[in-house]
Amino acid sequence: MTEVERENLLRCKDYIVKTLNPAYVLSYMKTWLSDETVELIQEESNRPTKAAELFLQSVLQLNVDGWFRGFLDALKASDYTGLHDAIDKWDFKIIESLEPHKQLLKRIEPAMQDIDVKEIHDHMGDCLRIQEWEEIYQISERKGRQASASKLIECLCRSDKEHWPKTFQIALHEAGYNKHKKLWDLKGADEADVEMADEDEDSCVFEIQISEEAESDNLCENSCSPSDDFQQPRYVLRKPRSYQIELAEPALKGKHTMICAPTGSGKTFVSVMICEHHLRNRPAWQKGKVVFLATKVPVYEQQKKVFCEYFKNDYNVAGICGENASKSPAEIVIKQNDIIIMTPQTLLNSLTNETVLSLSIFTLMIFDECHNTTGSNPYNMLMSKYLDLKLKQGAVLLPQIVGLTASPGIGNAKNVGEAIDYICNICASLNIEVISTVRKNIKDLEEIVPKPEKIIKLVGTRPQNRFVDIVSQMMSKAEDLARQFHPIDNMSVMKNQCYGTQKYEQWIVDVQKKAVVLQLPNKEEESRVCRALFICTQHLRKYNDALIINEDARTKDALIYLKDYFEDTKNGDFDNIEQHLASNFEVNLPELTAASEDESNENPKLEDITEILGEVYHVNPETRTILFVKTRALLAALKNWIEETPELKHLKPQALMGRGKRNHCTGMTLPNQKGTLDAFQANRDSKLLIATSVADEGIDIAECNLILLYEYIGNVIKMIQVRGRGRAKDSKCILVTSKKEQEEKERYNLEKEQMMNRAIEEVQSWDEKIFAQKINVFQKQLIKMLDSKKKPTESKPWKNNRVLLCGKCKNQACSTEDLRVIEDSHHTVLGEKFKTRYITAPHKNARDYGNFEKKFKMYCTSCHHDWGIVVKYKTFDNMPIIKIQSFSVQDVVSNEQIYFRKWKDVDFAMKDFDSE
Repeated sequence: MTEVERENLLRCKDYIVKTLNPAYVLSYMKTWLSDETVELIQEESNRPTKAAELFLQSVLQLNVDGWFRGFLDALKASDYTGLHDAIDKWDFKIIESLEPHKQLLKRIEPAMQDIDVKEIHDHMGDCLRIQEWEEIYQISERKGRQASASKLIECLCRSDKEHWPKTFQIALHEAGYNKHKKLWDLKGADEADVEMADEDEDSCVFEIQISEEAESDNLCENSCSPSDDFQQPRYVLRKPRSYQIELAEPALKGKHTMICAPTGSGKTFVSVMICEHHLRNRPAWQKGKVVFLATKVPVYEQQKKVFCEYFKNDYNVAGICGENASKSPAEIVIKQNDIIIMTPQTLLNSLTNETVLSLSIFTLMIFDECHNTTGSNPYNMLMSKYLDLKLKQGAVLLPQIVGLTASPGIGNAKNVGEAIDYICNICASLNIEVISTVRKNIKDLEEIVPKPEKIIKLVGTRPQNRFVDIVSQMMSKAEDLARQFHPIDNMSVMKNQCYGTQKYEQWIVDVQKKAVVLQLPNKEEESRVCRALFICTQHLRKYNDALIINEDARTKDALIYLKDYFEDTKNGDFDNIEQHLASNFEVNLPELTAASEDESNENPKLEDITEILGEVYHVNPETRTILFVKTRALLAALKNWIEETPELKHLKPQALMGRGKRNHCTGMTLPNQKGTLDAFQANRDSKLLIATSVADEGIDIAECNLILLYEYIGNVIKMIQVRGRGRAKDSKCILVTSKKEQEEKERYNLEKEQMMNRAIEEVQSWDEKIFAQKINVFQKQLIKMLDSKKKPTESKPWKNNRVLLCGKCKNQACSTEDLRVIEDSHHTVLGEKFKTRYITAPHKNARDYGNFEKKFKMYCTSCHHDWGIVVKYKTFDNMPIIKIQSFSVQDVVSNEQIYFRKWKDVDFAMKDFDSE
């Protein structure tokens, strides 16, 4: 297989994973795939999209000759003729043309569930393969008509047969299902996307199905051009509601506007209206250019799709984001397109490195979730550049600003006056002239955006817990072991806090940081001590995590967490200290297991959650729920608990978490996030989405009528955003907590929301000139403050007398002279000597990003401390990319050691990598 073919497969991934069910092709691919890989894919048999992603990932990693032809042969042999031809010719128009029909079928699925599959089977021809019909009939016998009809629809929605929509229509007619045939109106399929979801949050005029797009490597090619000849429906802007016209009105008049409206009111719809009006009404001498900024990558992807779909026949639309930004210069993308969707950091980077010269190249800037324009947020950094141009170069023509938010917040304001100041500060930062809220058309808004009933449920905890006692004893012993090497109580200014708390976690992290730069006269002793402290504190951190999980989940889940950790340590560098700690765990394991199996040790919090869900689903079996939790570990534990609880497993929970790595826990990839959201929106069988904070801002999620906040609380902005996820009529938002202070904080947030609303009303009552004067005063103060913070840029000194030491064992890794910077943000080490100081292991999340291909994890040869990754960069294979937080930096003259958490903080200069 050629590299081009491999890249083409990646580009077409979306089509493949939404069509292919690996269960039907695996038997033909056993020549190419290992038994272990086949087994892993088969484990996902109940989730064909997930299985297809895993299958495609596996075949793309194959390096043996002939596998690509083998893959095509397997498709043909398993009757995937449509997919076979599409890949063989690299032409997916036929499969793409089926998408509107699939979306229509998903939407009318509830009305199709009384179909008797046996009555239409004979009329369906070869739309489905024999194995699929066998599965449908098995479900019919075991679960009845409704379940088998759902399975039929699921299979049709993955069919690659060009004629299946027409054949299905004929089958409905022949079997006498005339009402169903009217619903299955092929002429109306194209319009279905436009009409079905006009009440969805921030959807333009259609329901947003989040799924990975078949993107081009070239961002210019990834734009949506008016000349693109796609056979897809034209998304026509439906008639806006009265409250949406009211929200847009100031911006349509050209004013700098903050649009403040509830989640679910369709703010993206409003921004599309503003964007279209802006581009169509530019003066002849100035062509319009719009940038839409989204703070999170999933939101960026979602909004890019909205704008591409709506404007594709009229304007050029493109997206630039993070890891894709290096593939095409930003100035080219911006120059060649009318609407650009970006993350703020990407635009800020482009301004910093001068690939974009000035914000004045835009005529309209739209800030999604504009309440983030504070502090060092990229939004605020962008607007400080804007205000610099406005106040210091008054003649420069600057873009109109439109901000979108559900709540501007009030910071730490204690009264309405302070709240007004906070809001004015946000407005000054964004150069806002008008705050636009719904005041005239409130009834219209309330009909579309119901406000969920807010309930606070205070629950009890376990009266006593043997598991906690045992783990606390093990933690005490681990601390005593650490003290044998060094007095850890004196290493941090923070006092040692109670076990099983976030404060204890903070203390451990601080001790670890101090251990990284700990210096002793005897360097061998220093290495031994630092290594011991690292191991002990790492174990303490895991014990603490287990106690936190135990508090909110089952003891069983906390024990599984510890078992997994100790199993992982056995596979690494297992020295005497780890042997000692592991032995202590093994000694206590029988008693820990007994505690986890003790029925009297059940968590009353989970009993309350079960009761809440049971009552809600008894009243309305079609209830859709989002369960918000604090951590990824708790998310995994609760998902397992629900799937293993007889009363709840029918909810078939989906899980959604962020992309980054937290506390050694790998997040979800963007395709996985999209796949989860898509599955939750499209699959009515899944009634529950468990999510961390990634779901509380911006991402469009299907209507839900129950929001459960499980020990999950934030500021007033987060409260309003999370509550806004309950969009269905008569929805509820329930905070479940065992902590009285959490209950009090939530009630305080409700009071702050009222204070914020009064402050907004007060600001809106001001005369425009008075408001403008106040904003001008605030802006001058902001610029003065920013100027005072600016220091003359000093070049970092060349310090050739520095070395990097492993943060765990203190063995020398490399000299700072050997460090090189790649693309301004990645850091490699030159020289063969460095390669002898690390070992590698396969990366569990190997993938491409920009010019990099992630291949291996990299560990210290001596202690197996995680140093970073090994990549292929352009034509350079096996390049180490290190992370500075894994090392201490030592001055070889003074022996002073310093710890840097981020590369931007280092106090020495590094040369750029020369790829020539």
